[in-house]
Amino acid sequence: MTKTPDVVRVAAAQGFWGDSLDAPKRQVEGGPVDYLMLDYLAEVTMSILQKQKERDPQMGYARDFVGAVESVLPAVVERGVKIIANAGGVNPGACAAAIRFVLSKAKGADRVKIGVVSGDDLLPRLDELLAAGHELRNMETNESLAAVRGRVLSANAYLGSTPIVEALKRGAQIVITGRSTDTALTMAPLRFEHGWADDDWNRLAAGIIAGHIIECGAQCSGGNCLFEWRSIPNLADVGYPIVEGRPDGTFSVTKHPGTGGRVSIQTVTEQLVYEMGDPRSYITPDVIADFTSIQLEDEGPNRVRVFGIKGRPPTDKLKVSVAYRSGFKAVGTLVYAWPDALEKAQLADRVLRQRLDRLGLAFENILTEFVGANATHGPLTPVPTDLPEVQLRVGVRSENRAAVERFTREIAPLVLNGPPSVTGFAGGRPKVEEIVAYWPALVDKSVIRPTVEIV
Repeated sequence: MTKTPDVVRVAAAQGFWGDSLDAPKRQVEGGPVDYLMLDYLAEVTMSILQKQKERDPQMGYARDFVGAVESVLPAVVERGVKIIANAGGVNPGACAAAIRFVLSKAKGADRVKIGVVSGDDLLPRLDELLAAGHELRNMETNESLAAVRGRVLSANAYLGSTPIVEALKRGAQIVITGRSTDTALTMAPLRFEHGWADDDWNRLAAGIIAGHIIECGAQCSGGNCLFEWRSIPNLADVGYPIVEGRPDGTFSVTKHPGTGGRVSIQTVTEQLVYEMGDPRSYITPDVIADFTSIQLEDEGPNRVRVFGIKGRPPTDKLKVSVAYRSGFKAVGTLVYAWPDALEKAQLADRVLRQRLDRLGLAFENILTEFVGANATHGPLTPVPTDLPEVQLRVGVRSENRAAVERFTREIAPLVLNGPPSVTGFAGGRPKVEEIVAYWPALVDKSVIRPTVEIV
């Protein structure tokens, strides 16, 4: 790099696995961008991907990413747009191979370098780590991971921006990671392009805040907006957000002209408090950001300037996301119509529970919700009046799959031998599903060995 750019434009193009398929193409075609940031991973996603890899060793990554890259190839090849994504999931190498195949079919694209960041997957190392005294204690219960070791599906440490920056330094135009922090995907290109030092805590914190604001895609540009949702224009064509980062650590949040949605102090603020935790200590592998230092300024229509951010050194730990098998569940539903819809649903619930007791079926938990009456707000819901319809939703969980299977056979009979006016019953018996539970832990940074490969 011979010149530090005045502004680096990082465009969010995916906020989760399942987000809008055409967002990447719209972002590169809607105006100038330097980087596409695609965030695919959530905690539950890692366990899903691990199950896929168990069935097929060539799977285990976010397959939507392949189509996303294919849709933006002209911008990558002709304009030099770079892509950073955590689409690698639990199999970054296989993801890179799929992308390389796509690149090989397009003129000039076979010269594009792919950076693969790995080292986050701790599943093959769990026994080694436990034997060495790294207990990976549950952050909520303080229990050692040894208690569920035999049921673990996936275990991934959250990597920071450093290996992504290394891949960019080595010429990668597409960088694929496994489980990195969501914020690192945006912070890395800002850190790389502006040459921020490893201990430039305020600027690094600014990069983290920029990443946090756009990591959920259009959630900061009008989607899922709590207070302004009635007035958000043209959500059908919502514009995904763009960060314009400057060398001093200040940045602006905006979107392409002519797109729907809105970028305002309100929409940005709502995203800032999303999954925030302690506002004074937003901990990442790179830096601890102080959200109380953030200042927002209206720069005009669909532009918000962010500045004043403070940061301090990170801890010596990395967060580890572990998923493990925890029994089985099934959920069944019936819809009861007016009159007395809620009363009918309540009676059906009592009848179902009595029949399960008579059969001697034991469950760790039975949960009943009356959708339309109290499912969202529970006991805070005012006593409902005569509702036009209520959905009875009953879920059970147990270590005993046979008990859950039997539960699924007791829902349908209520259609004829329970309260009247059932409607909307379709789809057959409820499906028995394996429960994947979440185990948050910490591990010493010193035992995590991120690697960067250029392919």
